[in-house]
Amino acid sequence: MSSFSAVLQSEWTKIRSVASTLWTLAAAFVVTVGISAALCALINNSFKNMPPQEQATFDPTLSSFMGMTLGQLALIVFGVLVVGTEYSSGMIRTSLAAVPRRGSFLFGKLLVATGLALIVGLVTSFVSFFLGQAILGDRSIGIGEPNVLRAVIGAGLYMAMIALFSMGVATMLRSSMLSLGILMPFFFLISNILGAVSATRKVAQYFPDQAGSKIMQVVPGAMGSDPVPYSAWGGFGIMALWVLAAVLGGYLVLKNRDA
Repeated sequence: MSSFSAVLQSEWTKIRSVASTLWTLAAAFVVTVGISAALCALINNSFKNMPPQEQATFDPTLSSFMGMTLGQLALIVFGVLVVGTEYSSGMIRTSLAAVPRRGSFLFGKLLVATGLALIVGLVTSFVSFFLGQAILGDRSIGIGEPNVLRAVIGAGLYMAMIALFSMGVATMLRSSMLSLGILMPFFFLISNILGAVSATRKVAQYFPDQAGSKIMQVVPGAMGSDPVPYSAWGGFGIMALWVLAAVLGGYLVLKNRDA
């Protein structure tokens, strides 16, 4: 197997033949859409009881993606499993024997898995948006309004980047359990806690999830959130740097260590 197209085909076969990886993508869709819809319904019913500041900065677009806080965890699992199963099953030795050029092997795997995550992410973001706006009723916003389409597409890009970041980390650590043990608490607890504490908020706003999630925000200071010193695309750029560092680190580990 020498051509890059053959590597892509091989990686696609691996991913679709492992049921757990496909189930995690399905879970990302169901969890994000389901929780976002439920929270939109809750907001719509309790809007009059919200503080005046939150009413004034209400962002119907961002509300459609509130379930992504949990939905992204499924994409983290997907990214870790795509790489981690190579090591846990011992398949990595066979894979590298078939594709001796480790850069082609890694980037073929990342390209296929990220493309799949991007498709699922875009479907999830559009479904979450239109369902959320239907629930919000009079408080909804059209996709043709300024910056809304950017936020919807950005939500899909965000999900793909989370998966790619997880694959980079898993390649560096070469263990599914260790990768999940670091990534899940970080994105589910540590980032949110540090972002809520005033003493650490200025540092946490540069974390990949907090910076990247600004791409989904249309109203500045949405829902009473603190302002940040970068734009929506600037935040996404910060996230891209984190992802680039993780992928580069994974490549260097794969290149310089024995399988």
